[in-house]
Amino acid sequence: MKATLGTVLRVAYQPWIRGSENLPASGGAILASNHLAVIDSFFLPLMMPREIVFLGKSDYVEGRGLRGRFVAWFMRGVGLIPVDRAGGRASEAALNAGLARLSDGGLFGIYPEGTRSPDGRLYRGKTGVARLALESGAPVVPVAMIGTNIAQPIGKRIPRLKRIGVVMGEPMDFSRYRGMENDRFVLRSITDEIMYEIMRLSGQEYVDMYAATAKARIAAGKTTDTASDAPGGRVAPETDVPSAPAPPTTGDPGSSDSTPTEGPA
Repeated sequence: MKATLGTVLRVAYQPWIRGSENLPASGGAILASNHLAVIDSFFLPLMMPREIVFLGKSDYVEGRGLRGRFVAWFMRGVGLIPVDRAGGRASEAALNAGLARLSDGGLFGIYPEGTRSPDGRLYRGKTGVARLALESGAPVVPVAMIGTNIAQPIGKRIPRLKRIGVVMGEPMDFSRYRGMENDRFVLRSITDEIMYEIMRLSGQEYVDMYAATAKARIAAGKTTDTASDAPGGRVAPETDVPSAPAPPTTGDPGSSDSTPTEGPA
């Protein structure tokens, strides 16, 4: 699929990546990403040198019509594990599938916010990512998707042409909490730590509210809370939304940038 549709997406959107050296070359790892648009699930697998499977809402593989069938085909092709967001047994099965994937030494992607951001801000993370990290012992690599919400705002079916970026942070080790996966305070602390790193990488404002709650409030005509400082009550980091790297200077192919290296696109 990367050799066919992937080539088209690369040419059209000129995606870029920073921090690709932070992805473990082998072994199980959890990629925890912000979630700005449906096309996050297109570009995140596309930009990884290793195969990744990830959780996604079951609607993605249940679509109807030409567009719905195309999205379902693509999501199955990139290894999406559908989640019934009603929770209960279906969500537990999805997490178990994630544990099996990590146990086999593979990459597993997850959107801790649980759903797309309604306004481009970063929302409170659900603790499933922390539980997955503790039960598997796998490192968590924080990921920031850049520009996908501009290319595909909520409600827009066909994304406009805009450069898409992926920024990857250093792997996070939570082995110090091993055996504490049933402690809800530990799970919340780990989740907030992961969300802080995503916030630092993405430059997003943070809202201490679940994205699903924010969507319900917006649908009811209510306003969402103003941005909070940072997850866990921390002070917000001073950072801007990353931008695409500048093209190399003409006639100077050997020039380099002091920012993290642009990886494979």
